[in-house]
Parts: sequence; C-alpha cells; structure tokens
Amino acid sequence: MATKPKRPRDPNQLAKLITGIATGEVQDVDPNEGKDPAAAALGKLGGNARSAQLTPARRAEIAKKAAASRWKTKKE
Repeated sequence: MATKPKRPRDPNQLAKLITGIATGEVQDVDPNEGKDPAAAALGKLGGNARSAQLTPARRAEIAKKAAASRWKTKKE
C-alpha cells in the first residue's frame, strides 16, 4: 500500500494546504488509491486456506498459546 505524503508541520503551510483542499485548488491524496484488486482477493483466500489445513489439535494448540499471551502479566 502506498503511503500518503505527510502534512507540513508549519501551521501556516498546513493552513494553506487545507484551504487549497477545501477550495478545490489542490487534490487531497487518497490513501487507498494504490491497492491492487488481485492482491486483495488473494489475501482474502489465505486465511481460509490456512484454516482448512489445520488439524483440530493444532488449532487448539494455537488457541491455548494465544490465551496464555493475553493473560500473562506484563513487565513494566
């Protein structure tokens, strides 16, 4: 995914940019513009393929590890 350009830190430049976007002089960058539909479709298939190949014992093992990670005490 393409990253959008950062907004200027200077308040005056930021105000000019926002005014330009509001009046239509400057186009605002769409962050979702660069997604490839084919890659998104393949990404949706990956989770289903992985879950289909897991045995019930392995699925239970993963769930126990996840629960242990959630409930362990955090080091400060």
